[in-house]
Amino acid sequence: MADSVSDIYYTIDHEGQGRLTEKMSRFLAFTFHVTTAEEARGLVKRMANEWHDARHVCWAYMLGPSRDEYQSNDNGEPSGTAGRPILGQINSAGLTDVLVVVVRYFGGIKLGTPGLIAAYREAARLAIEDSGRKEVVEEAQIALTCRYESVNGVMKIVKELNLTIVSQEMGMECSYVLSMPRSILDGVSGRLDKLNGVRME
Repeated sequence: MADSVSDIYYTIDHEGQGRLTEKMSRFLAFTFHVTTAEEARGLVKRMANEWHDARHVCWAYMLGPSRDEYQSNDNGEPSGTAGRPILGQINSAGLTDVLVVVVRYFGGIKLGTPGLIAAYREAARLAIEDSGRKEVVEEAQIALTCRYESVNGVMKIVKELNLTIVSQEMGMECSYVLSMPRSILDGVSGRLDKLNGVRME
């Protein structure tokens, strides 16, 4: 039923970790599933408190099925050497709704720009790899009210298209909230609209 282009996206299967040591600097990477920027920033704050003795707590996140909301932060590292490589790994894995945080304990030896980029990229990659990957189908919902004589017609569409009944109320009229892959929303709306006694809200 799902359209492979518009419905399906990928996120991490579970929280993961990655560890890397480069010229005595330790890089500890963590992944989290997030769905809002507020949630991501809250986790960044929590990690900064938890790892308060680290030199840097750098991060990047990407959100939404279309992967069009993202942000990264170098947290004091030279510009573009931490947050951007972390974000690049999220992109390379084709993931969204994910936050990657990389904590660095400075080991006393400077890595230089190429070294920093490589270290943050590899730490992020290890954590993402540890997280696994799962497929998510982007859902859409339709709320409708119908007369009793229209229920059979509605249920026929529900069964044929394997729609999910999120809620239903039976009163003077019948009310339903139906969930489905977003790509078939217009088609389902069109079929329901042709049934007598059905009102979509």
